[in-house]
Amino acid sequence: MLHQKKCINSRKIISIIIFLPRLRCINNFTALAFYLFLVMKKIPLLISLISLFSTLFSQSLSEDAARRLARLPLHCIITEFPNKTSHTADSASDAILLPSQLHPSFYGCLDWHSSVHGHWLLVKVLKEFPSISIRDSIINVLNNSFQAEKISGEAAYFSKFKTTATYERTYGWAWLLKLDQELLTWNDPLAKQWHAALQPLTQKVVQLWKNFLPKQTYPNRSGVHPNTAFGLVFAIDWARQVRDTSFENLIISKSKAYYLNSVDTPAYLEPDGSDFLSPSLEIADLMRRILSKTSFVNWLNKFYEPRSIARITQMPVVSDRTDFQIVHLDGLSLSRAWCMKGIASQLPASHPLKKKFETTAATFLKQALPNVTSGNYGGDHWLASFALYALSLN
Repeated sequence: MLHQKKCINSRKIISIIIFLPRLRCINNFTALAFYLFLVMKKIPLLISLISLFSTLFSQSLSEDAARRLARLPLHCIITEFPNKTSHTADSASDAILLPSQLHPSFYGCLDWHSSVHGHWLLVKVLKEFPSISIRDSIINVLNNSFQAEKISGEAAYFSKFKTTATYERTYGWAWLLKLDQELLTWNDPLAKQWHAALQPLTQKVVQLWKNFLPKQTYPNRSGVHPNTAFGLVFAIDWARQVRDTSFENLIISKSKAYYLNSVDTPAYLEPDGSDFLSPSLEIADLMRRILSKTSFVNWLNKFYEPRSIARITQMPVVSDRTDFQIVHLDGLSLSRAWCMKGIASQLPASHPLKKKFETTAATFLKQALPNVTSGNYGGDHWLASFALYALSLN
């Protein structure tokens, strides 16, 4: 009798597994629950399965989720104030320039880099869901930003003033290359038009990076904008996409010089109070791109010690989402999630960190995603891009 029950349960489970590929077509969660009830006829198990499926669905990029996320940059890209220009004035005349005068395309969303990755989000959403209901609004915003004269003005900014060659180094540079890559890999007439318009700025940033990286003796290991590893992740992805082998080889060489001999990284001290990046995970996310799978596993085994793993798999505590610095920690949950996803993808099934990073990433996403649209501009002007990027990685 026990054997017979096990066989029946096995057949039921197989039925569920066969049904799983159809779940993306189901919009009525009640219908799904009813189906499971008919198959399983066990309320406790049913509740458990519904909870599991709900978690999985919340971490896949649906059109509805994309629309809700896109509404944030749609609003802030054209919102000039509040604004943090980070412009170092050379004279009284440029000290009084408005953000939109300094940056004709990327003046909104509080700061330049948030505007850039807000544009990336809109491109990504339109690319994934070309018939989305807010398509016209997205196109209008992007058409306005990607005007040739405006992008030329953006490129000119980096050499127009004495101190602007280092502007947004390297976080904003990285997101600009991610935006360029997204447009380049989209076979669409509008994307080709926008990509062509973006080239003066893209080439300016690439040249600045190529000039800077050889003389960057030490990496920045902070958990905020200047973090070197984060920047190089997006940079090497771009370099490989456009087949810029000289840039790619430079990134590989410097990455090895910076991080190849790093052992027992002190990740048990993470995070700092306003981190939105994990210094250690960003390094690991870079090195998985630099090293072969075997070499990466050997490197990773020496990089982390148990107390550091325990620390970075704890959910960051966000005590005040109205505080523009503390809310960075919501972004930390999202960036940790995408790093852990990527790292786990390079680990063999038997590696203890593979399952741990996969489940931790899922937990971080589940708990952080509801906070992305909190209604506070400190998070609303940028968190949607982090959420979309984390959701876009399988």
